[in-house]
Amino acid sequence: MSKARKGDVTRRGFVKGAVAGLIVGAAATYGATTLVAPRPPAAPAKIPAPGRTVSYMLNGTPVSLYAAANQTLLDVIREDQGLTGPKKACDYGECGSCSVIVNGKHMLACMMLAIEADGKEITTIEGLAKGATLHPIQASFKKNTAFQCGFCTPGMIIASKALLDENPNPTEDEIRRAISGNLCRCGEYARITKAIKEA
Repeated sequence: MSKARKGDVTRRGFVKGAVAGLIVGAAATYGATTLVAPRPPAAPAKIPAPGRTVSYMLNGTPVSLYAAANQTLLDVIREDQGLTGPKKACDYGECGSCSVIVNGKHMLACMMLAIEADGKEITTIEGLAKGATLHPIQASFKKNTAFQCGFCTPGMIIASKALLDENPNPTEDEIRRAISGNLCRCGEYARITKAIKEA
């Protein structure tokens, strides 16, 4: 067996060099990945939308508060006034769960800005009963079991009140048209229609 000449690469030397190169490379890669690990994005800056003070009557009580220009009436009623009868469901005017009465008209609170309520009279489901005495529409819904889960019920009752205030003796077709914008996920439309008719 001939001796290796100076400068020649031996098999043992080659393996040692390859292993050392792998270790150094792995360490460098690990260091590089830890140094350039992505950071979570910064939270977007909250820019308050300019608004103004609004005053209105809510269930017969005067209210005055500051509302941002992009704040909906629904958010003000639920978050600032603490009235959770109007529900926040679809939040784009499709389900009717947020129904309120504004100056005698059925309105969707998620589609109305709070600043638009200035000077108006607003009624929510909380404003119908007088103490322990239910409003006749509420009593009729209870009597006819015109609900299951109850999520849509406040909006249905408000839509019904707006209808009966304008038309105390509606036909079944008029009732169905009046509540067509209020969705009942349990499908209790027959009982709801009957309750409104009896009320």
